[in-house]
Amino acid sequence: MAWKPAYAIILVISTLIDYTCSRSMGRYTDEEKDRRKPWLWLSLGSNLGILLLFKYYNFFNDSARELALALHVPYAMPAFDLLLPMGISFYTFQTMSYSIDVYNGRIKPERHLGIFALFVTFFPQLVAGPIERAGNLLGQLKEKHDFNYTRVVAGLRRMAWGFFKKIMIADNLALMVNEVYNNPGDFEGFSFILATVFFAFQIYCDFSGYSDIAIGAAQIMGFNLMENFRSPYFAKTIPEFWSRWHISLSTWFRDYLYIPLGGNRVVKWRWYYNLFIVFLVSGLWHGASWTFVVWGALHGVYQVSGILTREHRNAFVEKTGLADHPQLYKWVQVLTVFFLVCFAWIFFRANTIGDAFYIVGQSFATLTNPLQVFSLDVAHDVYMNQGFKVFMVSVLSVAVMETVHLIQRNGSVTALLTQRPAWVRWGVYYAAIIAVLLFGQFGSQEFIYFQF
Repeated sequence: MAWKPAYAIILVISTLIDYTCSRSMGRYTDEEKDRRKPWLWLSLGSNLGILLLFKYYNFFNDSARELALALHVPYAMPAFDLLLPMGISFYTFQTMSYSIDVYNGRIKPERHLGIFALFVTFFPQLVAGPIERAGNLLGQLKEKHDFNYTRVVAGLRRMAWGFFKKIMIADNLALMVNEVYNNPGDFEGFSFILATVFFAFQIYCDFSGYSDIAIGAAQIMGFNLMENFRSPYFAKTIPEFWSRWHISLSTWFRDYLYIPLGGNRVVKWRWYYNLFIVFLVSGLWHGASWTFVVWGALHGVYQVSGILTREHRNAFVEKTGLADHPQLYKWVQVLTVFFLVCFAWIFFRANTIGDAFYIVGQSFATLTNPLQVFSLDVAHDVYMNQGFKVFMVSVLSVAVMETVHLIQRNGSVTALLTQRPAWVRWGVYYAAIIAVLLFGQFGSQEFIYFQF
């Protein structure tokens, strides 16, 4: 409402429709499930209709207009000048999952309008997730939450870690990534490879940082939100990557799109189709642009090709002897997945499809000319425009974060800290806070996922 008061009406209307539809579905038993369908379609239709109007109408309209021009066909559909309501993709999916769960009898409809409205608008995760399920959050909203020192400390610690990732890492990396991706014609060669790797860490720290802040803020008040990230860049396969990245969205698509389409319990060609469609829709969910569509399609291709080539890859591993060196093989897998994910990130970050293909061409031209990798031009191209300090702070901060992730693979960092004397714990806390205050970017870098 502080941003655009009229847009709050959309949230109110969506909440009232879903509340009414769910209460109406609750009047019928499981044996009368068919009688719930009209109410389910009303709920889904209204949510998707609002989302399509505000987020996708102009995208599809512009695409149709360009096609009509290419075919020399008259086209007169008007364009609408609409701002995208903040968080609409997140709260729309959250309420849709609630309506579907009520329809399928997994949960009982919430009778208290205030409790249901709080579920829809719970402020820590409203605008950028995690996308909560009613089965996890609704019950917690009815419980009494007393002050708990240990829980508050844990929540503040989680928030501090999120601020470190966002302000210290993501926003410093953003300066260099934006420099390259917003002016691709001014750069060439290895600059694009470095900027793409930087973007991989920028978007991770930006989004997982928000999730940490949201989870920590909720924890302080006594609420437990679902985890949204688990060190995704240590994944050894693309499916494993998606089990670690934006978990609340990937599990949403699994439960409410992939499985209803038939999942993997169908003939092979249909299984491949189901996988590809899910990731294509995931790309569209992220944004109304062909760059996001290509990004989603690439991950769909990764999933299908991974299944089709599994036997050949296993045979190659046996033939080369990699299977006899499990640690080496593991890191080969991790680096391969990271390369594939970074390649797809080019399309996610590029401003246009033309920019994306230009960056891809420049990047592969560099890889075919190893001497260019060591060109000193990259020093000037990527970080000298923003300052050597920004570059070093970014690299060292990423190193600290990944060290923490490696430690977490063998145990909890929080547990290690709590076992140390108070002066050690507070020394670490103050060092992190002072580092953020001294070297963080306190500008106008919004969270990337606010635009979705």
